[in-house]
Amino acid sequence: MDTMTVAENKWVGKAEELARAVLARHAEEVDQQGRWPRESITALGASGLLGLTVPGTCGGAGEGAKTFAAVTCVLAEHCASTAMIYLMHVCATQAIAAAEMFPRREEVLRAVAAGHHLSTLAWSETGSRSHFWAPVSQAVVAGDTHRLSAEKSFVTSAGQADSYIVSTRCAGASDPLASTLYFVPADTPGVHVGAAWNGLGLRGNASAPIRFENVEVPESHRLSGEGSGFAVMVNTVLPWFQVGAAAVAVGIARAATEAARQHLLTAKLDHLGQSLADLPTLRARLAQMRIAVDVQQAFVERVAGLIECPGPATLLAVLESKAAAAETAVQVTDLAMRACGGAAFGRRLTVERHFRDARAGSIMAPTTDLLYDFVAKVLLDMPLFGGDS
Repeated sequence: MDTMTVAENKWVGKAEELARAVLARHAEEVDQQGRWPRESITALGASGLLGLTVPGTCGGAGEGAKTFAAVTCVLAEHCASTAMIYLMHVCATQAIAAAEMFPRREEVLRAVAAGHHLSTLAWSETGSRSHFWAPVSQAVVAGDTHRLSAEKSFVTSAGQADSYIVSTRCAGASDPLASTLYFVPADTPGVHVGAAWNGLGLRGNASAPIRFENVEVPESHRLSGEGSGFAVMVNTVLPWFQVGAAAVAVGIARAATEAARQHLLTAKLDHLGQSLADLPTLRARLAQMRIAVDVQQAFVERVAGLIECPGPATLLAVLESKAAAAETAVQVTDLAMRACGGAAFGRRLTVERHFRDARAGSIMAPTTDLLYDFVAKVLLDMPLFGGDS
């Protein structure tokens, strides 16, 4: 944090204030009821954080990956569901901002910056599962009208977002990588939201399937060139998603570490006249947790810096970031559960919620196993996509 600019520190400070005042107050209820955190998203909009990465020319703060990662980490520390909604919104916003040919670009981005528009990605499909870059759905073109029919399996903020960034294979193409991205307003006829999300963790992010049934959009709603959606996915959006997902994982792990620290300080062994903090085994576990969190936080900051100033190490670091942070969050929250024992398993502490939330990162596309394969392919000078990917 000490290497941040004044502007970066301002936004992180604003996020910390908002997270403590709003996100933390509703996080437990959001988790228990599995409800979308409307109060938190409204507060993010009012604070300007929804427009954090929107270009200044469109009314946003124009901040880069470093500020975004730091802000997302803070949000996740207090409510991981809100942080995931925020992450997907910023990724969608990056796709819109990159679409210079999109006639509504400035209008939508100004609405985002004003806190009046929430967007999200609708990429993963039942047919290609976690291989989000290879849609099996295919657009049908009739003049200026593009008709989309797709079964999207997991869409964050489903039924809550104002727009969806939808991927589909372009008309007439057989190559699954020949995709096109579209801007689809949520109120477009043919958009059907599936059953409510009832997941193990991240229970408030409204991740649900959406069926796009003969949804008609004008050609002007394309956010990529015809067949060039893959390039936007991988080069524009994926780095932001990777570092943002890593930041969410670090925030969860940091919250679990602090909850465990507080428990060790306050819980007593009355018959021995000691606190749990007097036990060397538990202190060792706390130390392991904190070291792991600090290492991952430093790595996320480095990756965010590489996204802002790309170089030869950027691709490998970006691919490593989500896998490393997701696995660290799993390990740290497991240690926290062990250190806090029955108080954690009995859900008297927030540790159990962090434990569940942490597990989402490993199976969220691109999954940890897939990222391990990608990292190895980079090291072996093999192509990332195609073949058995």
